Amino acid sequence: MTSTTLAPITLTQGAVSQLKRIMQDQNISEEHGLRIGVKGGGCSGFSYILGFDVPKENDEIYDIEGMKVLMQKSHAIYLLGMEVDWVEGLNNRGFSFNNPNAKETCGCGTSFSA
Repeated sequence: MTSTTLAPITLTQGAVSQLKRIMQDQNISEEHGLRIGVKGGGCSGFSYILGFDVPKENDEIYDIEGMKVLMQKSHAIYLLGMEVDWVEGLNNRGFSFNNPNAKETCGCGTSFSA
């Protein structure tokens, strides 16, 4: 595992606040970090991974706004420059992904093609 200071993604203050609230509500230990990545599938080709996990061998570890963020090195090409935000509106409530690498996104906002 390596540690880097230049993070490929950003987290808004709203996202950080909600993530810290989730960690506290679910008693997630300090050993865990926020895993961000991609996986094949979804209506546009790739889906985002967002959840708490322990560091693994192929992870890069970043400190973003005080959050320990875990990401596999191979996922950075799909996520470089992405912003994760927390949206709370009439029609939508949850995490949103603003990814400049996405050529197409789906209506649900959790799937994209690159």
